[in-house]
Amino acid sequence: MPAGENLDYRLLLDAAAAAARATGDQGHVADYIPALATVDPDAFGMAVATVDGELYGVGDWEQPFSVQSVSKLFTLALALAYGGDTVWRGVGREPSGNPFNSLVQLESEHGIPRNPFINAGALVVTDRLQTMTGDAAGTVREFLRRESGNPLLDTDPVVAASEAEHGHRNAALAHFIASHGNLENPVETVLDHYYAHCAVSASCRDLVLAGSFLARYGVRTDGTRLMSRSEAKRVNAVLLTCGTYDAAGEFAFRVGLPGKSGVGGGVLAILPGRAAVCAWGPRLDQAGNSVAAVTALDALTTLSGCSIF
Repeated sequence: MPAGENLDYRLLLDAAAAAARATGDQGHVADYIPALATVDPDAFGMAVATVDGELYGVGDWEQPFSVQSVSKLFTLALALAYGGDTVWRGVGREPSGNPFNSLVQLESEHGIPRNPFINAGALVVTDRLQTMTGDAAGTVREFLRRESGNPLLDTDPVVAASEAEHGHRNAALAHFIASHGNLENPVETVLDHYYAHCAVSASCRDLVLAGSFLARYGVRTDGTRLMSRSEAKRVNAVLLTCGTYDAAGEFAFRVGLPGKSGVGGGVLAILPGRAAVCAWGPRLDQAGNSVAAVTALDALTTLSGCSIF
């Protein structure tokens, strides 16, 4: 990553937004969760929050959207903050190579999910955070509110109910994991909290502010430390290798940053030591990643020369 350069983030965001809009109607809005199918497919927003406290945005950057799997980043960070490395006893750190909701590997790997960012792994992490705090979803929500400075940030009950109503595969994953003794709380409790944190509604602005602790190597907005520098490094590493489902290699190749995507169309990426950046566009590719958001992040890192490589 270039050192000592003063980047013009406004120009970079404008160029990235232009690249994103050039993707046109590529991809499809997630419709397996009916409440997500009603979003404007052509919406686009992007924001950057620097470690020096600067904030920039373009397009629909202040419009809330369903964060979905982006919440898994915060669930993992909080579980590590409360429980340390004990979290890794029930979940791995390897790319899955399979779709995010796959059941295939759980049987051969005895109920231990490959990583914390596929659905099975996030269920285990949610379970551990529930044990540690007594309110996993509330803990995630409060963290997001404090870091973003947005006290109105909340779970969308319509989306959460829609996910629960159509969440048969997630329920199957949770029961299978429980059958191997890898859940500490009742399946119904884990699922409720999992749906609640995935159904949080937040904007690009909210997410870059909340995610900036990773750009600051574990330091929160108020200057206190959420996790050690080493732990932040490891979370960023898992984000790079596992954060964009079974397209993590392609994301690393194109964007070159640790990042976490969600089927709501958001992608939150980290420039360690410099900034957090979030792009949002509801149209998804076959892996479940936003076509416009990945294209925008690709443009930003290509034009700026900022990547971890």
